[in-house]
Amino acid sequence: MSLRYPQSEEFLERARRTIPLGAQTFSKSVTQYPFGVSPYFVSRGKGSKIWDIDGNEYIDFINGLCSVTLGYSDPDVNAAVAAQLEDGTIFSLSHPLETEVAELLCDVVPSAEMVRFGKNGSDATAGAIRVARAFTQRDHVLVCGYHGWQDWYIGSTARNKGVPQATRDLTHGFAYNDLTALEKTLAEYKGHVAAVVMEPMNVTAPAPGYLEGVKALTHAAGALLVFDETITGFRYALGGAQELFGVIPDITTLGKGIANGFPLSAVCGRRDVMQQMEEVFFSFTMGGETLSLAAAKATIGKLKREPVIATMNKRGSRILAEIPKLIDKHGIGHFAAVSGHPTWSFLIFKDVEGTNAFEIKTLWMQEMMERGLLSFGTHNISYSHTESDIDALLAAYEEIFPILQRAVDSGAIRQYLKCEPLEPLFRVR
Repeated sequence: MSLRYPQSEEFLERARRTIPLGAQTFSKSVTQYPFGVSPYFVSRGKGSKIWDIDGNEYIDFINGLCSVTLGYSDPDVNAAVAAQLEDGTIFSLSHPLETEVAELLCDVVPSAEMVRFGKNGSDATAGAIRVARAFTQRDHVLVCGYHGWQDWYIGSTARNKGVPQATRDLTHGFAYNDLTALEKTLAEYKGHVAAVVMEPMNVTAPAPGYLEGVKALTHAAGALLVFDETITGFRYALGGAQELFGVIPDITTLGKGIANGFPLSAVCGRRDVMQQMEEVFFSFTMGGETLSLAAAKATIGKLKREPVIATMNKRGSRILAEIPKLIDKHGIGHFAAVSGHPTWSFLIFKDVEGTNAFEIKTLWMQEMMERGLLSFGTHNISYSHTESDIDALLAAYEEIFPILQRAVDSGAIRQYLKCEPLEPLFRVR
């Protein structure tokens, strides 16, 4: 048993008796956190920090998988939720908050003319696909990025166990920043593509004209363009990546940061498309749950009122500027790089002779968590991250990068590991 994480490891053993993998979310399980050097259970969070059940404190650069944009336990969001709790959470009729938050989304998201709510990003993307299929009377879908756990998407990945072959055959991936590849795939399924679904940006910025080209090709093929802004919404700009890049899709899916971690997602888009939902079945008992809607109203209000996104950009821009200098200084450029948007950037490792990216990432995570920083390869910035938090991150890299350099270049990385390395999963970005 680990000296640093005894309670986490003991509780994990208990959890696995009743929960597959011991976690309700794949990305919080032993598949993502190497056993022996990782915490698995959190006790509380405040601002940019969390505390695990062993009492260890971390500056969190995961932030609930990008769902916490303002920071943990934001006082404005908490106050709004507490006030609504006094009146109730779910009712036998719709609550005015449903319309009020829908109106807010139509005000800030360029593509939004009508809105329906779900609880997870997967709800929203599945709803978008059903609407697109109804509108176009077509079945096939082209995808680029990660779009949730539902059959229509996950069947196209290596994690397709349990998905019927007939469903898998309807979804096809295409490479980012490659218009020729998209054009070829659209031609291959000419007349059958209902939607092109993509994260408008993740690891790499769109090449000049790329998103415009995607939209033109999609419309020329008679399909609808869906931007999955589950992460980029309320992070890249108030109106998401579509506002930042000036390319407006037909349908947008939102989640995560929409309510600062409360369970809410949304499908929104063109009025003529969204009106399909008067007949397309997309309905949840908890679709109008008021605590999450109150949280969303408070979150969006704060995003409009305070320099949230500007502050996140400033903090994250410093990370993107300084990490390449540290990579060069410590001679690890042959296996490490950084990319992405200031508010959601990626530290990327690659295979080199004598080791692989997963061994390198495991060693990096081991050293990060030992120093009180939580990340599994991304820097998910929140409004609560301070300059001193960024100082701590860069100071940790100043210490960890030389360790990685020695471990990799000596070909003896296993000697530096206090655990078994992570195993490859399915790639989505």
